[in-house]
Parts: sequence; C-alpha cells; structure tokens
Amino acid sequence: MDMLTIGAFAKACRLSPKALRLYDELELLRPARVDPETGYRYYAVGQLEQARLVAWLRRLGMPLARIRRVCAMAPEPAAREIRAYWAQVEAETVARRDLAAFLVDHLSPSPRKDTSMLELRYSALSDTGLVRSANQDTAYAGTRVLAVADGFGPNGAPASTAAVEALKFLDDEPLPAGSVLNLLEDAVRGATQAVQDLAPGEDAGTTLTAMVWTGSQLALVHIGDSRAYLLRDGELFRITHDHTVVQSMIDEGSLTPEEATAHPQRSLLLKALGIGSAAPVPDLRLHDARPGDRHLLCSDGLSGVVPDEGIARILTSSALPETAVRALIGAANESGGPDNVSCVVADVVSQV
Repeated sequence: MDMLTIGAFAKACRLSPKALRLYDELELLRPARVDPETGYRYYAVGQLEQARLVAWLRRLGMPLARIRRVCAMAPEPAAREIRAYWAQVEAETVARRDLAAFLVDHLSPSPRKDTSMLELRYSALSDTGLVRSANQDTAYAGTRVLAVADGFGPNGAPASTAAVEALKFLDDEPLPAGSVLNLLEDAVRGATQAVQDLAPGEDAGTTLTAMVWTGSQLALVHIGDSRAYLLRDGELFRITHDHTVVQSMIDEGSLTPEEATAHPQRSLLLKALGIGSAAPVPDLRLHDARPGDRHLLCSDGLSGVVPDEGIARILTSSALPETAVRALIGAANESGGPDNVSCVVADVVSQV
C-alpha cells in the first residue's frame, strides 16, 4: 500500500495537518497507520478522494456532523444531500440579505417623517401549553408598554409577574424618545430587585422582553431568550439576540444554527433577571415606527416549536392582533405545546 506522511497528504488534499488531526479525533478521516512509537500519522493514497471531498464540503461551510453523513453515503444519495444542504444555504442567504437591507434602511439617516398621528393597536395572550401543569409566563399589552416574561424555577410565575409589573408605571408616564432608554434601564433595575425579593438565594428568575411606545418610536429592552420580531412590508425580522449558551457558541463559530437545535444546553440562559446578585445589563435600542409595522413579542414556547416561516405566515394572514395571538398560540399547541407560550402582537396604525 502506497503511504504518504501527514505533511505530504495535507499538501495533496489541501487540508492542513491541524485539520487532519482534528478529523482523526472526530473519526471523520482516520489515518491508515499510526506509528506506535512516535505517534506519527500516515495516510494511504486511496484516501485522497475522501479527503478532497471533506475539504470541498468544508469550503461550502457544511457542518462536520453533516459531512460525516455525506461521506458515509453512496455517490447518488450524497449528491442529493449536498443539493439539499445548498438549497438551505441559499434560503438562509436570502433571509440574511433581507435583514441586511432592513438594517441599512433602519440605520441610514433620512428626513424625519411626521409620526404624530400614529398609535398602537395590540393584543396579549398567554397559555399553559399541553405539557406543563402551570403557567410561569406573563404577557402584557397596554397603552405604551408591551411585555413578555418567561419565569423559571420554583417561583417562576411570580418572578415573571413581578418583572412585568415593574414596567407598568411607564404606561402612565409622558415618554420623550430622548429619555425613554434611561427610564427603561432604571425599570430593569427595579424589576431585578423585585424578582430577587421573591425568593432570596433560590434558583428562580425570568426573561424579559418589552417595548415601550413613545408616539413615534418603540424602545426595546431585552434580557434572556424570549424574542421580539418585526413584520414590515411582508418580511419578518428578528430584532433580539438570544442570551443563551448555544447562541454564544453560534456567535463564536463553534456551533451552527442547525446543530444548535439539538444541543443539550439549548435552553441554558447566560442572562436573565434573578441570575446573580447584580442587575443584568439589558439590550436597549430605539426603533423607528412606520404605519403598517407589526411587532411580535413571544416566549420560547412559540419560537422553540414554530419556525420563523410559520410565524411570518400567521402574522401576515391575520388581520387583527387578537386573531394573530390566538393563531400563534394555536400553532404552538399543534406542534406539541411542550412549554408555556405567550404572545403580544402590536400594530402601528395611523389615527383616523
């Protein structure tokens, strides 16, 4: 059998020796022989075709777990698997392109439009789901405040309620856009204290995702893995970033979104009210409003079981916020309802 050193094999297949050692550890591409004394790896010339396939698939960005499946297939099913993967990449690229276009439009300076005659129409609904015995979520929609909180631990239900209650005073406050983020930051500190006062030292807390209406803009505050979405001109955009272990791994490039869906720590939070002694630093942003915008706040009881395409379809086809929240919760329960599910839908409309 013709053998190549790891250096010669790496040069021939265009994979680095470091990558070859990793693929050996992952049992994706094992060397033909390992010297028992030096540990030096040798590869057979016949392994070059598989190594080149691995290199090409990595250049496509395919996750290692999927590459392993492709390499175990006969040529025809392998070709079908690659075609299916690339179709998925193209669909995700279109979604990212749309998000980039939204962000460019959102951040580009433009003449201030007259938004003095805008108002919100809204609805909120929370459901226990089909598996849990109690509902630890809280959903609220008022004149100015929209909020969803997802409690956890032995006092999860009162924790989520306390977090939302700490924001409700903003419903009655005049809210100039220039100071609303400072008011929200102060409200989060109050919400943190309220949650910690419920059960000092216990492993209990809550996520919090809320928006506050100023009359021309919506101020967003976000902590945890509940989510906020914007439906604008028929396109759905997620405008929050999950504070979870798997999301941090995706951000670092050590995990793909596809691999994250089955990760055992996909629900482990990095940030929430009640975790730690200090108030967490929330994500805070101002979003300009346009007539026709529809916003959704939801707990992961919805986003964890209903894909974004399904959420977009329901939001697009439901004429009223009340209809939308009922349909979204119905879709979560039709998908098994494994968790409590809460939704707030708010439309930006021109006053008649």
